[in-house]
Amino acid sequence: MKKVLLFCCAFVLFVSFKTLNKKDKKLFINGFTSMQVDTLFQDKISIRAISIDKNKIWYGGDNSRFGYYDLEKKEKFEEHIYRDTLKLEFRSIAQTSKNIFLLSVGNPALLYQVSKKDHKVKLVYKEINTKVFYDSMQFWNDKEGIAIGDPTEDTFSIIVTRDGGESWTKLLSDKLPTNAQGEAAFAASNTNIVINGDETWLVSGGKKARVFYSPDKGKTWKVTETPIVQGKTMTGIFTADFYDSKHGFIAGGDYDLPNKKSGNKAFTADGGKTWQLIGQDMGFGYASCVQYVPGGNGKEIVCVGSEGIQYSQNGGENWTQLSTDTKLFTIRFVNRNTAIAAGHNKVVRLRFK
Repeated sequence: MKKVLLFCCAFVLFVSFKTLNKKDKKLFINGFTSMQVDTLFQDKISIRAISIDKNKIWYGGDNSRFGYYDLEKKEKFEEHIYRDTLKLEFRSIAQTSKNIFLLSVGNPALLYQVSKKDHKVKLVYKEINTKVFYDSMQFWNDKEGIAIGDPTEDTFSIIVTRDGGESWTKLLSDKLPTNAQGEAAFAASNTNIVINGDETWLVSGGKKARVFYSPDKGKTWKVTETPIVQGKTMTGIFTADFYDSKHGFIAGGDYDLPNKKSGNKAFTADGGKTWQLIGQDMGFGYASCVQYVPGGNGKEIVCVGSEGIQYSQNGGENWTQLSTDTKLFTIRFVNRNTAIAAGHNKVVRLRFK
């Protein structure tokens, strides 16, 4: 009788585990407790824009430089884009199946197309304005892409392409929500734009910290208030990520008060319609880049910023310090346990355990 009872209990536990595993695999995924850092290369360079293309890690940097690191060959390729005497700084990068796109900050704004095949460089957009400053760029698909910049009038500067990046058009201000005086964006890590399918989220900072949402690839827009700290030039949302169409995370804070841990992180569970502060006085202060961990059910998040590298397993409520390296500005995941990060004078590979 005891044997039968034990067998029945074991069978019930097995069935329950199997059923629960289908519903929520995250419950049986162990969180990260440590991290190994491998330096891919070091140089005198500032990198805030990276893009992962299979085994190649493309980057845009300062002093007119761009290139990639080949993970298989363990080699770095780097090139300069010379434009008169300008020293360009590329803080925005995006890609299609055939090309890499690099967008410079400052005046003039220059957007270049780089062939993945032969590295041939072509200028595809130029904008001259004393107020021009582009912050981030992404593609919805192989044909359509978007870039966001600070206002030159009373709305964000938004340019789009519908032909694979061959030509770009600036959206008219009357088609966009009006920015508040002193509301702009930050070119901290190329994460001011988040795309999921046809949906797009843009984040702002400065006098206001808001989320701009488009359901139709930039054709129409709505704007939502957030509780992130705002009101000063260097406050607001510096970075954002969405795990799916409903669950998103924004972070930033006060750049001038990098250790202030309140009012600097918030989440949404309704696609950005509402935002709630989380992790008050916990984890990090100023955040340069946040990214969801692949396969983490929208609960696991990694942040790089003023507190080094931090990790949350519960949606941002609590945080674990994995590194005190404060010289990393941006991060992207290759898979669940591997990410690439870049920043001041280096590109590294992070192995989470």
